[in-house]
Amino acid sequence: MTGSPPRLSRTNPRPLIFVCVAALIATFALVILQTPARAAGTLLSQGKPVTASSTENAGTPASAAVDGNAGTRWSSAAADPQWLQVDLGATSTVSQVTLNWETAYAKAYQLQTSADGTNWTSVYSTTTATGGTQTLSVNGSGRYVRIYTTQRATQYGVSLWEFQVYGSTQTGNAACSTTNAALNKPATASSTENAGTPASAAVDGNTGTRWSSAAADPQWLQVDLGSSQNICGAQLSWEAAYAKAYQLQVSADGTNWTSAYSTTTGPGATELIDLTATGRYIRVYGTQRATQYGYSLWEFQVFTGGSGGNGGSTGGGTGGTTPPPSDGATLLSYNKPATASTYQNANSCVGCTPAKAFDEDPATRWATSDSNGWVDPGWIAVDLGATAHITKVVLQWDPAYAVAYQIQTSADGTNWTSIYSTTTGKGFKETLNVDGNGRYVRMYGTARSNGYGYSLWTFDVYGTGGNPTAPPALPPNPGNPEHLVWSDEFNGAAGTKPDTGKWSQDPGNGQNGELETYTNGDNTTMDGNGNLVIEARKEANGQYTSGRINTSDHFNFTYGHVEARIKVSGTQGLWPAFWMLGSNFKTGTPWPNSGEIDIMEHVGKVADSVYSTLHAPAYNGGNGYGSPYTVAGSDFANDFHTYAVDWDSSHMTFSVDGHAFFTADKATVESTRGPWVYDHPFYIILNNAVGGDWPGNPDATTVLPQRMLIDYVRVSQ
Repeated sequence: MTGSPPRLSRTNPRPLIFVCVAALIATFALVILQTPARAAGTLLSQGKPVTASSTENAGTPASAAVDGNAGTRWSSAAADPQWLQVDLGATSTVSQVTLNWETAYAKAYQLQTSADGTNWTSVYSTTTATGGTQTLSVNGSGRYVRIYTTQRATQYGVSLWEFQVYGSTQTGNAACSTTNAALNKPATASSTENAGTPASAAVDGNTGTRWSSAAADPQWLQVDLGSSQNICGAQLSWEAAYAKAYQLQVSADGTNWTSAYSTTTGPGATELIDLTATGRYIRVYGTQRATQYGYSLWEFQVFTGGSGGNGGSTGGGTGGTTPPPSDGATLLSYNKPATASTYQNANSCVGCTPAKAFDEDPATRWATSDSNGWVDPGWIAVDLGATAHITKVVLQWDPAYAVAYQIQTSADGTNWTSIYSTTTGKGFKETLNVDGNGRYVRMYGTARSNGYGYSLWTFDVYGTGGNPTAPPALPPNPGNPEHLVWSDEFNGAAGTKPDTGKWSQDPGNGQNGELETYTNGDNTTMDGNGNLVIEARKEANGQYTSGRINTSDHFNFTYGHVEARIKVSGTQGLWPAFWMLGSNFKTGTPWPNSGEIDIMEHVGKVADSVYSTLHAPAYNGGNGYGSPYTVAGSDFANDFHTYAVDWDSSHMTFSVDGHAFFTADKATVESTRGPWVYDHPFYIILNNAVGGDWPGNPDATTVLPQRMLIDYVRVSQ
């Protein structure tokens, strides 16, 4: 290695008071996983078309698992992985899956859903299944459902008497969208607890802000979707002060309300609710509180089955994201010549030239000059190379965004015609449907959002014509099914070092106030029992030492299922981590532009929690995007746990011991936090830090040495 990649963020992703509240929420979430909020629904899978990766023989076909006969079964060949897939015939909401295993069961498997039978999303995962009959509550949607097994419990294949999928089949003209229609829409409430908990906080996409009401019944929170919508679902993310009895109501005018859902046994935590309703307005109407406090929601999300208005030629901008155009439109602006009113090349934004908005690198940006560009108006323009018909513009703003601006076109770069105008720009990602012609396109800002200038991570222009250059293609998503592509089981003899063909030692000092010196292998050895040990010690001279290793010189990859079975260290001042850093960091891209994916971090002072967090230029350090996973009263250092992330071009889902607890959706991140910088290779890092800004330093209660044990690390694609 040419240098030691720094441990760059590793700061607490939530203030301490939020960690305490989050611990309560996570506790409730563990309960709701086993106690569904509503009935399981209709049996959808019986008699439906079914396929499998293999069959043991002609007497154990795939169809036997969905025939309703508990005396017939499907069984596979004796190899891993295997899968069984059922076609439900139409897009469906899946709420429960029942597995009736024969003796040859799967110890590790996922339940997955798909819209097309090709691209799959995991809705449940375990590595500790015990066979028998398992009834699993899930939240998912798709036409296809499959069980994907990765580890057999016996030397035989896997075998199911019955594979039963329950839920409801979606109806109407369109399937239920996963886009939050309530995001940043106008919200009002019957009351607020204080100025720090407004109604708008429940629809801002930020899981660290919340609405809370006065401590009285009834109370309500209302959202204006902007136009009449076919509403097919809602998700309520409750704070500890939740509603035991409430209704979801819809209205055409915000005055006359109709109930679309009602319960008197609300469980709190996160509730995903199917609806069939139409209205412009939707509200949560609480009639009985579960605590002596008011009602409090971290987030109120609404899902629609139609295509409501999302911008136009003269209206306000549209936060959120839109898939690449499917109408034949092409990205016209990639790497085209760009100009601007000014640009910054100093301080926090060196080299922030106009070209950076058109390079399709989400971690670089254009900004107006900090010496003479923090004024109105400010603009940035691109030359498409030839006359084009422009149909869509996508702006990914830095926090220095435009409240008022126009999108303009020109034939000559001098005379401009406005094709879009707003005075209510909301920043983040704005996807604008436009209609105009010209060789040149520019954003012309007339009112800044704050005292700084204008800044764009990305300015994409779509349409036909022009002289487009094709941008680099995204890496391929993980395979279907996924296969193990890299692993280390750490089965070396006691005292041996990690495999130098897979890992590089990463000696040097820590960052973020850490106290240890990482040694060149002295603190990273095999224990002879199938584990790698990373030991943190206090040496005789008072110096703290520990170990840090990474795969940067050996294995770099994009997307997949990444997991490790780890027993963390656990005393005041210790900070073990299993994480990934963008490989371009090793070739000069600075952090956080490289991106960082923290699959697991643990701090000794919070024994019952682990943390998963993303870091990027617009959200990093203490403002990283992530979530704790808490089992109240436990201590993660007492035993091994499996920490994993499922990562593709649209999302990352983090899990502990098969329990998925946090999903970072690309569209949500872009529309609420900033650019998604994770579509490129990363490498794996394991370390056991001592001290630092987050865990604090060792004190009189600290017990050293402390050993972080890693049973294995595996990557499947």
